Amino acid sequence: MQQKLVIGIVGAGRIGRLHAENLVRNPRVAVKTVSDLYLDAVRDWAGNYGFRLTQDYKEILRDPEIQAVFICSSTDTHIPIITEAAQAGKHIFCEKPISFDLEKTAQTHELVRRAGVKFQVGFNRRFDFNFARVRELVEQGRIGDPHIVRITSRDPAPPSYDYVKVSGGLFMDMAIHDFDMARFLSGSEVEEVFAQGAVLVDPVIGELGDIDTAVTTLRFKNGAIGVIDNSRKAVYGYDQRVEVFGSKGGVTVQNDFPNSAEISTEDGVYRDKPKYFFLDRYREAYVKETEAFVSAVLDGRDVPVSYYDGLQAERIAHAAKRSLQEKRPVRLDEIG
Repeated sequence: MQQKLVIGIVGAGRIGRLHAENLVRNPRVAVKTVSDLYLDAVRDWAGNYGFRLTQDYKEILRDPEIQAVFICSSTDTHIPIITEAAQAGKHIFCEKPISFDLEKTAQTHELVRRAGVKFQVGFNRRFDFNFARVRELVEQGRIGDPHIVRITSRDPAPPSYDYVKVSGGLFMDMAIHDFDMARFLSGSEVEEVFAQGAVLVDPVIGELGDIDTAVTTLRFKNGAIGVIDNSRKAVYGYDQRVEVFGSKGGVTVQNDFPNSAEISTEDGVYRDKPKYFFLDRYREAYVKETEAFVSAVLDGRDVPVSYYDGLQAERIAHAAKRSLQEKRPVRLDEIG
């Protein structure tokens, strides 16, 4: 009989439900328990899948049948849950960012390492088939030495006031995916960060002390330069493009569209807007990242996105924030 990984999920918001629904389709997984503070909001959903519900995530950690936990709760809860899960010997999948406090993230890294459990960070974009192909081509040397890494990442609409208040800011909440992609696609660590930002979309975001538009320049240890542009509002949809340009050529990835139909008339050439949001754009990537975690645990493999990867992305985010505040380039060795 095929071995199954028994999983508990902490947090049944949008991303927690997405992971749960992907996991139940994996024949190597049994999702046993889901914890959430608001049981009435998730009771019908959980009942459809036969999940056991609890308000107390500690019940998941105390359950000897549960081998792994998916942490999909708010970022401010991650560190205590990671700590307790590691101490309970549970393998851990944690959504990004690991925390807002870089020192606590680093300290907990050591605790997880000593516990000897698997730990994967939810940087799902690494599993997108297009971006994975770019990484493969760079690793194979097909474009030579990388010179420029260009990433465009723009949301179709700004988040709510309540979300912005607790998000950690554009660099920690949104651009952290792009900071991870920059490392992933370039095959190099970031050495220096220079960020500029503005409030051009929603003045409320500025009132909360955040920005909604940014351009971040990265200098990599291999000599390459990275440019990331972010916006909280692209009126035409979810804008996700990358380019890696090198000594032997370049590779680009354009947006995903609902279809490839292109209409040509005397008035112009048209096509549909890009897919509207991340759940559509990265649907398959979310499936693949959970499959990779399950395989790492059951087959004894290394996780493809490690705690270290999460820590490095956080360091870049903190450097970008300091750069914006101090209006200067910030070296990564200044950050933790």
